Amino acid sequence: MEDLRTAGNSAAAAVERRLLEIRELAAVNREPAATKAWDWCRELSAKAATNRAATDWELNELFRRGDTPDGLRGSTEGILVTTTTNPLLDNAVRLLTGMWMPWQGKRFGATGGINRMPRTAKLPAKLLWPLYSMTDGADGVLAFDFSAYPDRGKNDPDLNVLAIDYTNPGNPRLVIRDIRDELVQLVPGAYLGKILYRLPGDRFMKIGYFALRSPS
Repeated sequence: MEDLRTAGNSAAAAVERRLLEIRELAAVNREPAATKAWDWCRELSAKAATNRAATDWELNELFRRGDTPDGLRGSTEGILVTTTTNPLLDNAVRLLTGMWMPWQGKRFGATGGINRMPRTAKLPAKLLWPLYSMTDGADGVLAFDFSAYPDRGKNDPDLNVLAIDYTNPGNPRLVIRDIRDELVQLVPGAYLGKILYRLPGDRFMKIGYFALRSPS
């Protein structure tokens, strides 16, 4: 047991040290620091294919060291880092999104925002939510608007996050309104998010992680 605790402390220290190095770079040059943080998230996405447990642990450690985003505005690029449901479903999601990714990122305003999707997402969305209409944008379509506000993490009550709330009445009731994203800033321009799903009793289950980056 002591060996496991020591190994865990060493791994946590490695995450903290790597993030500190990126933040020290950000203080001098924001763009390469944001790229390093983004590449770390992509690295963890690849790692999840072979080691789900270690990747989930590292992502959680990284998330818990994030800061509350402040002044996030405009369009961001996004990736689904990994899902955290069960091995069979996670593998199926990884296979599907490796062939076709129906999400490109988020666009933020002063008090909320909306998701950026490829035009090819319109037909599957219409099959799932026939009464919901996406909005055409300059480089794709926009869908599933959200409110965004500072809050405590649902599963990390000691952590300040940016809550991304989909309970807006214009969103589909099926699945979408029960999703809550929580976002932290790793460095300016690079962000890590948890995807939570509402369960009965206002409990929330973590179902994945995503990453965002702002244009340089």
